[in-house]
Order: sequence, then C-alpha cells, then structure tokens
Amino acid sequence: MGREPAQREIKQERAARTRVEILEAAITLFSRRGFLATTMADLSRAIRMTPGALYWHFPTKEDLLLAAIEELHQRCVREFNSHLQEARSRPAREQLQSFTERTQEFLRCHREYGIFFAMLAAEAAESNDRVADAIREKLAVYAKVLEGIIRHGQKTGEFRQDVDALHAAHGLFGGYMGVLVHQNLFRATLDYAPLVGALHRLVTDGTQAR
Repeated sequence: MGREPAQREIKQERAARTRVEILEAAITLFSRRGFLATTMADLSRAIRMTPGALYWHFPTKEDLLLAAIEELHQRCVREFNSHLQEARSRPAREQLQSFTERTQEFLRCHREYGIFFAMLAAEAAESNDRVADAIREKLAVYAKVLEGIIRHGQKTGEFRQDVDALHAAHGLFGGYMGVLVHQNLFRATLDYAPLVGALHRLVTDGTQAR
C-alpha cells in the first residue's frame, strides 16, 4: 500500500472513531437533558471538540440526533437478532418470557438507551416531525416483534383472545420504557429489578389464556 492510500485509511479510521465518540456523547446527553435542552456547544464540550469540528461531522443537531437514533437501533438489532431467531421454534409463552427477560436485562445494562428513546418520543411528538418519524419507525420494529409473539400465542391457544395484539404490543413496550423513566425519578426509593419484575409478572400472567 502506498503512502497516500495508507494515510487516507488512517484518516478514515480516525474519523470513524471520532464519529462513534460523538454519538456516545450525544446518546448520554440527550437521555439526560432531552433533545431541546441539549445544544451543540454542550456536545462539543462533552467530547472536548471545537464546535467547528463537530459541525464538520454533523451539520445540524437534528442530523446528529437522527444518526444517534440509527446507531442505537443497530445496536438493539445486533443484540436481539440471533436471540429471536433461536426462540422462534419455542412455544409462544416461552418466546414472550425470553423476550421480556432479555429486554429487561438489556435495559438494565443500558439504561440510557431506553430513556433516550422515551425522552425523544415525548419531545419530538410535538416539536420535530422528522425526528418523531425516525423514532416511530424504530419503536414500531420492536413492537412488531412483540405483536408477532402475541398473535402466535393467540393462534396456538396459549394467549387470551380478548386482547388486540397490536395495541398490546405497543402498550407493553411503552411500559418497559416508562418503567425506566419512572424508576429514574424515584431512584432514591425504588430499584429497577423489583419494579420491572412486577411488570414482567403482570405481562406473563395477564396474557395467558383463561
């Protein structure tokens, strides 16, 4: 490899690392402060980068936010894809149990991910259509997985028939995000594990066929 191609490759690798660092800082700040209260100046200080350099990577705050949404989505897909493939052959009740347990553990280890989506969903719904569309698109993917499990369970007779699968799926997924936000508010008196454990029992027991 010649000198110039090697230098270009080094610059590309450095730019890719910088992009990841920016996205990590953005995810953290947006989950703590929300989209509206976080400025590009806040982000540049968090990653010790000049505002000009930050704008070179992301021309607007909206561009940065959309990239952060896509980055988080890809992380979630990588986390759950193989797990979901393996679980497809199991009964619906086991699939639901496995999916909810995996979701709880994932959000326990990455609290900021769930809070990020919850905060942005609340803000963007009334303030930014482009961001709201991006959030809806990603969250709909996760709800679709739950919907499929519920429909499968209804067909096999494992789950109750008097629940609409689409609305139940969105309600359940929204509940898990809401638990994170609620526990964050009451973190001095409420722990995540028992709180989400109570929700898990309500979900698994409440979906069973009577």
